[in-house]
Amino acid sequence: MNNRRKLVMALGVAAMAAPFASLAQQHGKVWRVGFLASRHVDFLDSDSYYGPFRQGMHELGYVDGKNLVIEWRSAEGNNDRLPALATELVNLKVDVIVTVGAPGIGAAQTATTTIPIVMGGTSDPVGFGFVKSLGRPAGNITGLSNMAGDVRLKQLEMLLAIVPNLSRVVVLVNPSNTASIKNLEIVQAAAHKRGVTSLRADAGTPEEIDNAFSWMRQQNAGALIVVLDQFLLQQKSQIAALTTKYRLPCATSDRAYSEAGVLMSYGINLGDQYRRAATYVDKILKGAKPADLPVEQPTKFDLVINGKTAKALGLTIPRALLTSADKVIE
Repeated sequence: MNNRRKLVMALGVAAMAAPFASLAQQHGKVWRVGFLASRHVDFLDSDSYYGPFRQGMHELGYVDGKNLVIEWRSAEGNNDRLPALATELVNLKVDVIVTVGAPGIGAAQTATTTIPIVMGGTSDPVGFGFVKSLGRPAGNITGLSNMAGDVRLKQLEMLLAIVPNLSRVVVLVNPSNTASIKNLEIVQAAAHKRGVTSLRADAGTPEEIDNAFSWMRQQNAGALIVVLDQFLLQQKSQIAALTTKYRLPCATSDRAYSEAGVLMSYGINLGDQYRRAATYVDKILKGAKPADLPVEQPTKFDLVINGKTAKALGLTIPRALLTSADKVIE
């Protein structure tokens, strides 16, 4: 065999081996995903929100500890901690950062313009400057929107159906969450059109929640809307107990509140959102650019009514609401 033929055969074998070597390297890759959480992270498989994200990754072929490492970072309900935690994830050189809510997304956006960021949900990603448009995000951020503004309007309508003579409604917000303030303005405008006075109550600590409810009683509030916020969600049991104590019909976005004792919840299923976020991570790890992945908007909203709480508050839930509810807790 002449030297030229040996060279051609060698090159051919090398060319055939290259894809297999690349494939083997890909199979041996351990992906590092940073998860930036605002609220406390419970034992992950049982956590109704963070658990589905890991489950979603597993369903897509990623096994934590084998070909996947999830770097969990939690601000424990204190949004002021998010920027430092985001920087910590960037310094770890994670492949993707997943986070939920305007404070977390904003912190990640400030920390990096190169590492892909997947939003598990936020009310107005265009308005907050996270993406250029829903169809073409254009930067290093993509993921899911939760359309929270539209949900607030529906919650107000439901409260008016349950409490026909409602004249004063309080909106509970975490002042450190910019999305909460924007949603507050939506409720205020809608309440004004319906001749209902809307009042703002701020709470960023458990003590401030207690104080806010005492203030609501002084203001003769007739109902309460709790704006979606990870810290307030973390305090769902406290809020549920106080709505019963002060006999306040309350509407929220997350079914975990209703399961804890709040009268009613209407909003997206956050567990599904987190599971869907895993599909974005998968696409990015396989080479997709965040700029080319359209932001997904929710199509299904859950209505959960706590019948026990309604009875305790002496309220009659309209039949139309009961029949449209996904779950009635008796």
